[in-house]
Amino acid sequence: MTPRLLVFDCDGTLIDSVHAIQHAMEEAFVALSLDAPSPAAVRGIVGLSVPQAVAALAPGKDAETLAALDAGFRASSVAYRVSNPESNGQLYPGTIEALRRVHTPETVMAVATGKARRGLEHVLDVFELRPFFMTSQTADDAPSKPHPGMLENCERQTGIPATQTVMIGDTSFDIEMARAHGCSAIGVSWGYHPVDALRAAGAHRIIHDFADLDGALDDLT
Repeated sequence: MTPRLLVFDCDGTLIDSVHAIQHAMEEAFVALSLDAPSPAAVRGIVGLSVPQAVAALAPGKDAETLAALDAGFRASSVAYRVSNPESNGQLYPGTIEALRRVHTPETVMAVATGKARRGLEHVLDVFELRPFFMTSQTADDAPSKPHPGMLENCERQTGIPATQTVMIGDTSFDIEMARAHGCSAIGVSWGYHPVDALRAAGAHRIIHDFADLDGALDDLT
């Protein structure tokens, strides 16, 4: 069997962490006496790297303000994680079981996330996900989604081409990144962007439960 590469998004795909993201973003805005973004607005930017996320949530603000929001979000995220160990979010139902099923000798797996490296390493350790993934890509390693840089890095590190790669994610940014890289894209309906947005971005398949992942992969690889 030809080797295949499965690349998973993190927030909104493997773990539900929007509460922590919302908290840190609110603190960053309030610290600068700015109106905090709505929960719906925050859900809309999950997946972007922090500079792109704060720019989307604070359109028209000057570079100094955006830099302060960026720094405030990062500091609040770390502080919240330290003071609230239970704030790591939770794995979506069936996550571990699905990773175990698809983790075969012919299948290489990776993570591509808008999180900073420090945040992803924390998640991998807390949820004991590290053994599943050969490589991981973060906002510290490549341009923000939907730029294909994270997937290009995965290809260089694994030697598996785009034609044998599948991106699995919950946002239009994930799907657009996959299409830019020339690989297949599976959208998951349980995350932060609506299914219509995933379809519009070009998802090849939509799944509504991790139990559906195997069949979708069989169709695409």
